[in-house]
Amino acid sequence: MVKRYVSAAVLGSGLLLSACVEVTSAPVQPRAVPGDSLEGQARSACAAAVQRETGNPDVRVQSSSFSEAGTEVILRVGPTGTWRCIGYRDGTTAGIMSMTDEGAL
Repeated sequence: MVKRYVSAAVLGSGLLLSACVEVTSAPVQPRAVPGDSLEGQARSACAAAVQRETGNPDVRVQSSSFSEAGTEVILRVGPTGTWRCIGYRDGTTAGIMSMTDEGAL
């Protein structure tokens, strides 16, 4: 008699747990890190703006720091120049400044 109750309890708990399993038909794709595309756009916009400002096509992004308010981009111009720029989500830029000689061109 005790075996029947144990068997019934095991069977009942198995049925309850099987209702908790979620079946998906498509594999889940990894999500992009928030800010990836906006940060990339800011980097590109700042590189183009610094090229225009300096007249030097040798501009490379050294680093960037994403923020919803605006992405700070640090760029290398030529062999020795370091510049700073803020890129915004609408594609505009501001605060273009040489960090090598404190803002002078």
